[in-house]
Amino acid sequence: MMQQYLSIKREHPNELVFYRMGDFYELFYDDARRAAELLDITLTARGKSAGESIPMAGVPYHAAENYLARLVRGGHSVAIAEQIGDPATSKGPVERRVVRIVTPGTLSDEALLDARQEQLLVAVTGSAGSYGIAYLDLGSGRFRLLLADSEEALIGELERLNPAELLYHEELEQPALQQRRGARRQPGWAFDVESARRALNEQFQTRDLQGFGCDDMPLAIAAAGCLLQYVRDTQRSSLPHIDGIGVERHSDSVVMDAATRRNLEIDRNLAGGEDHTLLWVMDRCRTSMGSRLLRRWLHRPLTDIALLQSRQDGIADLLAEMHVDALRDTLKPVGDLERILTRVALRSARPRDLTRLLLTLSTLPTIHAALPAQRHERLEALAAGLGDYPALIAQLDAALIDNPPVVIRDGGVIAEGYDEELDELRRISTHAGDFLLDIEQRERAASGLSTLKVGYNRVHGYYIEISRSQSERAPEHYTRRQTLKNTERFITPELKEFEDRALSAKSRALAREKQLYEGLLDTLNAVLGPLRATASALAELDVLATLAERADRLDLCRPSFCETPSFSVHDGRHLVVEQVLDEPFIANDTALDDSTRMLLITGPNMGGKSTYMRQNAIIALLAHVGSFVPASAATLAPLDRIFTRIGASDDLAGGRSTFMVEMTETANILHNATPRSLVLMDEIGRGTSTFDGLSIAWAAAVHLGREVRAFTLFSTHYFELTSLPDTCDSMLNVHLDATEHRDHVVFLHKIQRGPANRSFGLQVARLAGIPATVISAAAGKLRELEAGRNIQQETAGAAPAQTDLFAAAEHPALTRLRETNPDELTPRAALDLLYELRGAAE
Repeated sequence: MMQQYLSIKREHPNELVFYRMGDFYELFYDDARRAAELLDITLTARGKSAGESIPMAGVPYHAAENYLARLVRGGHSVAIAEQIGDPATSKGPVERRVVRIVTPGTLSDEALLDARQEQLLVAVTGSAGSYGIAYLDLGSGRFRLLLADSEEALIGELERLNPAELLYHEELEQPALQQRRGARRQPGWAFDVESARRALNEQFQTRDLQGFGCDDMPLAIAAAGCLLQYVRDTQRSSLPHIDGIGVERHSDSVVMDAATRRNLEIDRNLAGGEDHTLLWVMDRCRTSMGSRLLRRWLHRPLTDIALLQSRQDGIADLLAEMHVDALRDTLKPVGDLERILTRVALRSARPRDLTRLLLTLSTLPTIHAALPAQRHERLEALAAGLGDYPALIAQLDAALIDNPPVVIRDGGVIAEGYDEELDELRRISTHAGDFLLDIEQRERAASGLSTLKVGYNRVHGYYIEISRSQSERAPEHYTRRQTLKNTERFITPELKEFEDRALSAKSRALAREKQLYEGLLDTLNAVLGPLRATASALAELDVLATLAERADRLDLCRPSFCETPSFSVHDGRHLVVEQVLDEPFIANDTALDDSTRMLLITGPNMGGKSTYMRQNAIIALLAHVGSFVPASAATLAPLDRIFTRIGASDDLAGGRSTFMVEMTETANILHNATPRSLVLMDEIGRGTSTFDGLSIAWAAAVHLGREVRAFTLFSTHYFELTSLPDTCDSMLNVHLDATEHRDHVVFLHKIQRGPANRSFGLQVARLAGIPATVISAAAGKLRELEAGRNIQQETAGAAPAQTDLFAAAEHPALTRLRETNPDELTPRAALDLLYELRGAAE
């Protein structure tokens, strides 16, 4: 047995091997030690090898899913070795084989998956400046390709996809890949392009990949080939639900880099949780399919205005006829059809999967009836996509009991009346006692033997027992089976026939039931395509109904898109902040157009600058999802990118300081922003000295305002920047107002025209609990600084002050030089002027 185990382990050195032994999965050697630590199970020993006890640990077969879930959540993979031989005919150990490898990115079991989040497997190959990416959601069969033209773009896509498992080419040395959870280095040959094309064509039963629009993406195709082979190796089964591949192009979506996704807290807050995120506010979906689709929409806002407007039409249709609550109520019983159908395709669906499928299909007529009669194209298409399956519903309803057991192996799944053969076998097994009692009564009456009894034991089977005193009177058709001290046991042809039927009835019934169950899976696989279309339609209906419900409950408006450069929001609000405030949220306007491309935002800390900036980015994001937005009115031109540079953080693992991270993110914005981008810049330059930071902030603002001309919200504490609108017409000063009341600052959170007239740093410090003595000392120093004193002169012996970068006054030497006409100077006068200027400079 250990030779068999070690042979399997050699083939799977990187996985924990669950080796089936009776009612347990056992682990040995290092696997046992690791499992004992990871799962908090007992480490024991069995047998010896080289004189040493063999470490062993095990988990019950019936509870294996719970242990698998814990291992997979920790990023571990498990090879499951099952008994495939027949113990009755096996000589030596029963043959075992790895039937499946469970990895974080290839899960399909309900117990191992987060119902409302995708579990993506991603593959990456390429080199600096050009990367191919493929990703697969095995739970739904969604298979996609895309390209990234820089490492920054690659990191942004990985942040969006958030893979559970990442396969990357062995020559890629980027820490951003290697340090991700579930990262697995793959050999170069696994990314061979020609092998990938053959594998994909074989999977899709096509001659080439031109029909999928990816023939010109060799790097992405190579990644897809690696991914597909990995899934085949782990699942050890055909993958009929993976029947096509799609292409995602950057031009189709509003691009957001990794920093932007983090800063906007789309589905994860800055602490890593899901509370107080945009998804936390927006996700009221009735189905887990809808929640996963909404998450995808929020992470990939689109640029196709026609599609976005069709989604808006769908939301408006539901709101117009007050169909939102009715539709959402009908969606409550809908199961996770996407993942159920995947398990059907992989032939791992359990009986309760099929009953949930039946309930979902039975709900379709009710969902149809809840849709508005007057509807635009989007809802009409979704209504058609729901489909109608009366024959399938009738078959499933007849075949399945109402509340089947969890697994098929114990039987009791197929309903009575569905199959005559199964019913007969069950009757034999169930009513064996009644039949035996009937035989006993008939034989007593026919033979006249008062001591005759019919019995059974596991060794000799069924028998007729007669006392020794009456055994000589046994009928001729009785055949002697066993002689005991006081009794004789006989068998009859009728009893022998019943014995053959009864002893095999239970096992034959179970075999027949499994055969019928496999037939149901065959029936479902025959209509897998239409059923998957139904799942997609249900998911989108759920999302649109949810967005309509949010629009109604949260007072959202329908945004409009325009062709002229514009970003206009009236009474805009921050959805997430609004939900956690006890008092009403203060709404603000934003007006950017071709003549005003940048708002320079000043005001006190805690005054609401970051909230104001983020709320505009969230409004833009929701508009490009097709949702209504938190404002009384909103009009915007289609955006191509959203950038944010907010907050301070370091990257210790990557060896980057806070300021280096800030500059890297700023560089990405300055290089990639366009006039169609929305840029949020918050307090740039604060990670270095005052004058360095001020210089960088000034130069970045000028570049964005004059060269890039992106729609920009530029928040700063450098009051010197408020002079920029005097020289750059595309900039405008605004500020968030505050006032003092009894030595306390009161934040008004209202955007006003013009720059802030003062800072409230000391008041905010007092609110934070800074000791009063420190506040008093700071106030004194502030008065000195405002009076023009220089700290350096007091502490370093009158060190020269650094020249003000933005001083308006001109040096006298420059003024004298500008007033001089060189053509009118004699050589002697020119020499005198040179000495004069030298003196002025000193």
